[in-house]
Amino acid sequence: MQTPDKAAVREVLDEVRAQGRDSLTAPEGKRVADAYGIPTPREGLATTADEAAALAEEIGTAVVCKIVSPDILHKTEAGGVIVGVEGPAAAREAFDKIVANAKAYDASATITGVQVQQLVGGGHEVIVGATTDPTFGKIVAFGLGGVLVEVLKDVTFRLAPLDAEQARSMVTGIKAAEVLRGARGAEPADIDALADVIQRVSALVTDFPEIREFDLNPVFAAADGACAADIRILVETGEVTEPFRPSQEEILGAMNRLMNPRSIAVVGASDQEGKIGNSVMKNLVNGGYAGEIYPINPKAEEILGHKAYASVSDIPGEVDVAVFAIPAKFVPGSLTECGEKGVPAAVMIPSGFAETGNHELQDEVVEIAHRYNIRMLGPNIYGYYYTPNNLCATFCTPYDVKGGVALTSQSGGIGMAILGFARTTKMGVSAIVGLGNKSDVDEDDLLTYFEQDDNTQAVAMHLEDLKDGRAFVETAKRMTRKKPVVVLKAGRTALGARAASSHTGALAGDDKVYDDILRQAGVVRAPGLNEMLDYARGLPLLPTPQGENVVIITGAGGSGVLLSDACVEAGLSLMDIPPDLDEAFRRYIPPFGAAGNPIDITGGEPPSTYEATIRLGLEDPRIHALILGYWHTIVTPPMVFAELTARVVEEARAKGIDKPVVASLAGDTEVEKASDYLFDHRIVAYPYTTERPVAVLGAKYRWARAAGLLGAP
Repeated sequence: MQTPDKAAVREVLDEVRAQGRDSLTAPEGKRVADAYGIPTPREGLATTADEAAALAEEIGTAVVCKIVSPDILHKTEAGGVIVGVEGPAAAREAFDKIVANAKAYDASATITGVQVQQLVGGGHEVIVGATTDPTFGKIVAFGLGGVLVEVLKDVTFRLAPLDAEQARSMVTGIKAAEVLRGARGAEPADIDALADVIQRVSALVTDFPEIREFDLNPVFAAADGACAADIRILVETGEVTEPFRPSQEEILGAMNRLMNPRSIAVVGASDQEGKIGNSVMKNLVNGGYAGEIYPINPKAEEILGHKAYASVSDIPGEVDVAVFAIPAKFVPGSLTECGEKGVPAAVMIPSGFAETGNHELQDEVVEIAHRYNIRMLGPNIYGYYYTPNNLCATFCTPYDVKGGVALTSQSGGIGMAILGFARTTKMGVSAIVGLGNKSDVDEDDLLTYFEQDDNTQAVAMHLEDLKDGRAFVETAKRMTRKKPVVVLKAGRTALGARAASSHTGALAGDDKVYDDILRQAGVVRAPGLNEMLDYARGLPLLPTPQGENVVIITGAGGSGVLLSDACVEAGLSLMDIPPDLDEAFRRYIPPFGAAGNPIDITGGEPPSTYEATIRLGLEDPRIHALILGYWHTIVTPPMVFAELTARVVEEARAKGIDKPVVASLAGDTEVEKASDYLFDHRIVAYPYTTERPVAVLGAKYRWARAAGLLGAP
């Protein structure tokens, strides 16, 4: 990409902003585009009818005449555009008509002149743009232009800046990409030229954050290049500031104190049953937390065997974390005491802040925390668990099944659903963290910790908004190269977004923007709560696949069809079975069975048929993942199937063969126990469903692709 002329752009923008304008005229937009090598038609500015005639003659082709006025942004509405003007005489007439229309539209408008622009067309009409998203900052958009972008809404988004590969992925990533490639004999567009325009727009808005919106619409994309016929640029009139972002080292230091505290003070500790301060104390004491516990209650001498203190300032030793279990109105005073004591982290369980409209109180608490450099979790949360330290700083039920999954939620109710699912499925967790109003600590702080936490192998997050989407994406990109990150983003619909906004006081972004940019970050997005929990439980169990070839082995033809459908939904590729492998499978299945893919061994087969075909699927290096469809029969009962499957898979692992294996079990209630047995042996299995195990496998593949791990040795 050519070196841009930043000085030329700076001159234009400074002039526009100095005049208090929030938009550029077309000639100013042309200067900006030229400075960054964004292709536009030949054009000139006419201030008289004679100048318009001369420009039309110089350009030598049909032209478009457009009003140029800082006060008229929507030129067509003002009758300020005439297309297909040919020759000097017609240009002179068009100039007079456009100026007259503009004066009639807005008599007070300042009219700079008329832009005379070469008429371009042909090829495919697309739109390239950039905007300032409240969550993610500068994002770039690409889609089909004209009415299609409004009707089909086939637009994709990426976080700016983009490299060449990401820009190209935008062009090839829309649903109508085949149209641009030349579907049904149409002339294809120059994909590389379009990607180049996108990359230049991305660089421009990154270099100049005061550009609020940048639209090229339409861009005509033909086989020999791309050209933007119209440019619209809006700028910020006020100061442009970036949000404060602590360094990675600062975040890690604070999160280490929060997750691995040597001492905890419980502000509002109580010996009365039913009080939140009592529940927090019980969970810390009975949960086996080995650090110092300091109850804070001016009316008590001792609580649950621990000496009580009137305030945090009375504690003789250092305090790493203060857990607040007092009414909201008392928080500022107690937090100030924590600041003066030098407490580095606070866990704010109380509600009654921004979620109820009390923004002033929350702002006051945040100011105190910033003043004393206290990192604050919450408010309006259930607390948090970190099982490696037997840490249960919450008023909810304790949890002690240790494992490799960290779960976070913005909602207390969803947090309890997570807890219940984890307990029922015996899913081992490293952490469960409530985020609530996210007045300070948020998802990217936690990801920064979990990225380097040896106790955490995967992270699943429920969120209603992102406080700083750009910081989250930067952290998630690092994290997802090593460990899967699953996100359940609430507010996917307009009504859901409105509910999310009213719930947390957060700004719910456009869901398509979230969808595309989370994918750009390598995050696996879950469509619902069940899926998020399934992914969280299953992803750490499945090994990383080494390629795209998936094979279905089933005892029921009907299950094979549904499993095939589920593979399409999950973005999985069913392997085309080569003749030698087809013949190998046929040695084990009856003549009326079906090889190919799915491989239907039929329902009446004994355990040996399941065993032989599964072993073959594992040992052939061309197969990268197996989906098993079991059908309950007397010949091969559920637990027999589960035990033989687990044994064959474990024998393969002992030989260094570790492929993802998932199973769908159809049958009577015995298949529930069989599914649990398979899960215990790192085989993702579900009864009564073909979709869930395949969805988990699909999620593993989405993560592996994003992390660049498919095909890795």
